[in-house]
Amino acid sequence: MPFLGKDWRSPGWSWTKTEHGWKRILFYGHELEDNNREIDLKELCSDNKENLFVGDVCELATTKRKKDFYNNNTKSQFDFRDKWIYVQKGSTKERHGYCTLGEALNRLDFSSAIQDLRRFNYVAKLFQLIARSQLTSLSGAAQKNYFNILEKIVRKVLEDQYNPRLVKELLHDLSSTLHSLTIHVGRCVLVGNVNIWLCRLETIFKWQQQLNNLQIPKQMCNGLSFSDLPLHMQNKILCKLSDAYDIINLGQATPTLHCLSENRMLWKKLCHFHFSDKQFCRNLVLTKSDNVDWKLMYFTLQKHYPMKEQYGDTLHFCKHCSILFWKDRHLALLFKDCGHPCTANDPDSCLMPISPQHFIDLFKF
Repeated sequence: MPFLGKDWRSPGWSWTKTEHGWKRILFYGHELEDNNREIDLKELCSDNKENLFVGDVCELATTKRKKDFYNNNTKSQFDFRDKWIYVQKGSTKERHGYCTLGEALNRLDFSSAIQDLRRFNYVAKLFQLIARSQLTSLSGAAQKNYFNILEKIVRKVLEDQYNPRLVKELLHDLSSTLHSLTIHVGRCVLVGNVNIWLCRLETIFKWQQQLNNLQIPKQMCNGLSFSDLPLHMQNKILCKLSDAYDIINLGQATPTLHCLSENRMLWKKLCHFHFSDKQFCRNLVLTKSDNVDWKLMYFTLQKHYPMKEQYGDTLHFCKHCSILFWKDRHLALLFKDCGHPCTANDPDSCLMPISPQHFIDLFKF
């Protein structure tokens, strides 16, 4: 007769019925199948007799070994891919606790956001602001996740050669902050061993060297190029650029583009895009002929006032639900999905785009 019950001496045996009668089943580590297929059980089981388990003991031991293996070999213990989070700033009768910047950094799917070119500049700018002032406010897990996502950002720039100047500025600010905290302030303000942060400084220095040595290959195109376009079309494309350094770099390509990049009307439009009329009156820059030097005016105003930020896509905040989320434009157009479980009658009227600085301000208590 098979042993079906359980007592204090044993968890019980598992039996199967065969042609020759009942046969006891023995589970070995190499015969078990993992539904997730994430971890090889041969790595989990040692060479001794510990890989022989019976019944529920095998399941518990395998789970424990998988957990230890996962914690020791993965870069981050968090793998959240939430599309939205509830931003709570205090305790109420219904909810206790509050949401922190580190929790938002862990739970919102920034790893997938950097793969979208519309969101890449937004995430990079947000990480730059965190590197300047908010790095010490992150928890240990959030700091770990921060550097994991930063590694993906650098890898994407090295592979796609997309906006390396922004990432160079991010790494420069981060290295300056870490150098100041580890050398001048001390390890008391950082979570974790100071040697870990010194290793991270070395990693940042290696990333900076890789970006400095980055060579953008020349694309061989037999079709129509940018220089083949009419001059008025080239000038219209230049007017669409909102970054002065992009205009200057584009002007270094050909003599024709250099002449177009020095156009006074181009720099005048750029000044009016980023700055207000009151700011013009306080910092007028005139030439010898009493004309306004708009290019010099732009760089003068840039030193005194913040520029207007422009991103292809940003995080959105619902003022009715206090929810921060990524808005999927395709779902919003096809299915009228607002991106989060909103209870308002008109969800679109409650949405507010969040700039990187506003994102940080949401979690200041």
